[in-house]
Amino acid sequence: MVLQTLDWIIITSFFGVYLIIGFLVSRRSGQNATEFFLSGRNMPWWLLGVSMVATTFSTDTPNLVADIVRQNGVAGNWVWWAFLLTGMLTVFVYARLWRRSGVLTDLEFYEIRYSGKAAAFLRGFRALYLGVLFNILVMAAVCLAMIKIGGVLLGLSPVKTLILASVVTVLYSTFGGLRGILFTDLIQFAIAMVGSVGAAIFILDLPEIGGLQNLLSHSQVATKLSFLPDFNNTDLLVTALILPLAVQWWSVWYPGSEPGGGGYIAQRMLSSKNEKHAIGATLFFNVAHYALRPWPWILVALASLVVFPDLAALKVAFPAVDDQVIGHDLAYPAMLSLLPVGFMGLVVASLIAAFMSTISTHLNWGASYIAHDFYRRFINPTADEKKLVLVGRISTVGLMTVTCIFALLLSNALQAFQILLQIGAGTGLLFILRWFWWRINPYSEITAMAASFLFALYFEIGHELMGFSPLTSTFKLLCGVSLTTIAWFTVTLITKPSDKQTLQRFTQLINPGGPGWSKIYSPAETSTGWDVPRGILCMFLGSIFVYSVLFGTGYFIYNQINNAAILLVIALISAFSLYRVWQKIN
Repeated sequence: MVLQTLDWIIITSFFGVYLIIGFLVSRRSGQNATEFFLSGRNMPWWLLGVSMVATTFSTDTPNLVADIVRQNGVAGNWVWWAFLLTGMLTVFVYARLWRRSGVLTDLEFYEIRYSGKAAAFLRGFRALYLGVLFNILVMAAVCLAMIKIGGVLLGLSPVKTLILASVVTVLYSTFGGLRGILFTDLIQFAIAMVGSVGAAIFILDLPEIGGLQNLLSHSQVATKLSFLPDFNNTDLLVTALILPLAVQWWSVWYPGSEPGGGGYIAQRMLSSKNEKHAIGATLFFNVAHYALRPWPWILVALASLVVFPDLAALKVAFPAVDDQVIGHDLAYPAMLSLLPVGFMGLVVASLIAAFMSTISTHLNWGASYIAHDFYRRFINPTADEKKLVLVGRISTVGLMTVTCIFALLLSNALQAFQILLQIGAGTGLLFILRWFWWRINPYSEITAMAASFLFALYFEIGHELMGFSPLTSTFKLLCGVSLTTIAWFTVTLITKPSDKQTLQRFTQLINPGGPGWSKIYSPAETSTGWDVPRGILCMFLGSIFVYSVLFGTGYFIYNQINNAAILLVIALISAFSLYRVWQKIN
């Protein structure tokens, strides 16, 4: 596929807009660390919510969905749909707690929740572990998707693709800080939505597809349409549905779906005007992420089964693409190569926008850890605000450089997704409970972090070293969750908690409430104003609403109007119930 002049004009125009935004806000963003990393803590819910959605609207996400749908059908998406439960728990329980903390980064939380040198070590180590190592792995997966798009749609080598895609992103992220990222995210989200929806419409009208009804009745597609896995296929049922809903959502740390909030989601909440805006932003994000966006990707993935039924077909169609990156996730950019001139430019611009919104957020987030939680905390405590901004900008460039190198070593999006899940397995419950159980201490977190990583490493390469057969991803995840949880819980019970003064200051600042703080609060304080039970009820009502909209939309697309109508009624009832319960909390 060769882009025409009109396509390139569209793409470069958007590049120019992003750079202008970055330079326009650069002076204000460079004033101090709060402006550069939190945009002055004065952002409205709708802008923050759109930014969260834009960040998760990454170039690797439609590729991942295509990979899942082609191999496991629509039902395979439960591996990430299940994270809605985590997101809704963050909305109705943790968003207000994060905003009350007043920290600059979520890692600063460690030294208001825990005491001693262990808390300081935990903050510094995780600044490098998450901000550098883990962050680079996430960004590398996004860059891998961009490599495949560049190879299929632009005919570029992986190195050229990464250089071209990264330069503009680094420039506006370095100069504009979070404020520039938020404003560009707004534009990028609009472009990405138009591009994904328009691409699905064009692809359904291709002669090879022949419209929606022909697609749904095609022999390659008809068996892939169910929202639930085949109950006779035990392996898929456990992997795609039971494990994600029963274990994965609360036990696994995954970027953007952290149990208890965290990462760039926490950064957005900390950037909000107040608690209500923090809650509104995360609620908007979860509704848009799970209910509004998936179907255009799913339809394109299903259509790809008709045009490119297997990997051999993809290889024949794109002989210039490196064999290392030929996988089912290549099907999404492969389908986009069939779009007409002009609209192709818009779609490519939307994919580049998705890449930029995700990478820019991760660069700013990672740089905040390096500058605030490592450099200022341990290397130069007297550093002034301008120096911190400079360190943040240098870190932004460095993170992008290393990410591009690492991206060349990956082969497919699902591989990166599974690696990330395994590394975070077993840590989620700790992140949920640390707000509500005084006994958890920094040694609990250090143990969880070390154990999850070591078990993930062992499961990944142990069979080669020890000579046993490779383990399934399901077994590895269950073992990782179980062993890591046992390890950190045991350490919690045998080590001393943080000192009482630190815990009292934490409860006075955050006011988490509940029986888990009974040894810190007085009995009267513990029983007054604890909203978590109602918050959990809101979490389930919100999840029912979003799932009803998601699957109701699917039934409408499938032309099963009765089922769609039933789910619409359920969505309305759950939304009304949620509103009434939430009113009582407020």
